[in-house]
Amino acid sequence: MEFGLKDKVAFVAASSQGLGKAVASELAREGARIIICGRNAESLKSAEAEISKLGSVLSIQGDLSNGQDRKRIIETTLKEFNSVDILVTNSGGPPAGKFESFKDEDWNKAFDLLVGSTVGLVQGFLPGMKEKKWGRIIAITSQAVKQPVNNLILSNAVRSSVAGLMQSLSNELGSYGITVNSVLPGYTKTARMAKLMETNPAFGNVTSEIPLGRIGNPDEFAAAVTFLASDRASYITGVSLPVDGGWIKST
Repeated sequence: MEFGLKDKVAFVAASSQGLGKAVASELAREGARIIICGRNAESLKSAEAEISKLGSVLSIQGDLSNGQDRKRIIETTLKEFNSVDILVTNSGGPPAGKFESFKDEDWNKAFDLLVGSTVGLVQGFLPGMKEKKWGRIIAITSQAVKQPVNNLILSNAVRSSVAGLMQSLSNELGSYGITVNSVLPGYTKTARMAKLMETNPAFGNVTSEIPLGRIGNPDEFAAAVTFLASDRASYITGVSLPVDGGWIKST
């Protein structure tokens, strides 16, 4: 299947490892020109070297939850490419824990990490998409948007705001040829998932809750995001797509 992504410019947030890296790699395989970013210089350079074997990639170090870093990353990207065709928002997850484990500053940090970074990136790259009358905005959120995950109250609550933002943007931007969707990863083989399984015994039995009977692979998730970024998905917008092996039980 031809996805029509050759030479499209794709910015993938938090892409030095995990799901972001898998998405950046898959888009590079389809011929897109990739911008990756991350906080850790060593892992970012490693990801850049790996993705460069697949296609064009530029790495920019920084913390997208920090307003100054985010502004610099956006400005550097636009200086290099003038505009971005595909924006994939993403971030690490907030800490695990129950409601009484967290103070006001924890909620504020979770908001900056998940919502602030997403809003800032959309603000930075939307003008170019509107000018071209073409664009893809895809938010990597979580299965928790549709079905809360035990002991992840910060993620359960704040990620839902991102999903609401994406749904609202899909209504506003359709007339510009811009599609806006969320993709909801389930239990997937990432470093964060490994840490959750190590520190929280409840996560050790998650496969029993998944109809497919296994944890997902990052490449499987990346394939779904790449399809939504493609020309083939030009009539899909306002969707929250689970990639969770059937874990979510609601329709």
